[in-house]
Amino acid sequence: MTASTWTDDRIDRLKRLWLEGQTADQIARDLAGGVSRSAVLGKVYRMGLSAGRPARPAATPVRQPETRATPARQPSTLSRPSPKDLAPERGLASVLSVRRGQCRWPIGDPRRDDFSLCGRVVARGAFCGMHAAVAYRPQSDTARKLKGLACLS
Repeated sequence: MTASTWTDDRIDRLKRLWLEGQTADQIARDLAGGVSRSAVLGKVYRMGLSAGRPARPAATPVRQPETRATPARQPSTLSRPSPKDLAPERGLASVLSVRRGQCRWPIGDPRRDDFSLCGRVVARGAFCGMHAAVAYRPQSDTARKLKGLACLS
């Protein structure tokens, strides 16, 4: 029979460090001698210590300056776009010919030979301004509004 890694001294030390708010990795390094982070977490779980641990204050996230391009202006109404708006700037693109920076909005039925992608210049994500307005909607939109937008393409 082999001696247990968890001696009474190590268990007391584990309890004290855990309740002080140390991480399992820090405790494992402190205990050393073949005790891994996973072993510490397992012992904490088996001893029921995880429920009694004081909450650590969350780190304040550092705000990074925003570097994204300004998104395309969102349409304020659900009116249908004019035929001029639907005309692609660079012509339609196929699945094989679409390039980075071209809108990937599907046009037509994918099972037909005339299926294509929009091909306009990308304004947001993978879509041109008009298609991004349809694809990226705030969560507060109702199903009725979304149904009206589905009729745009």
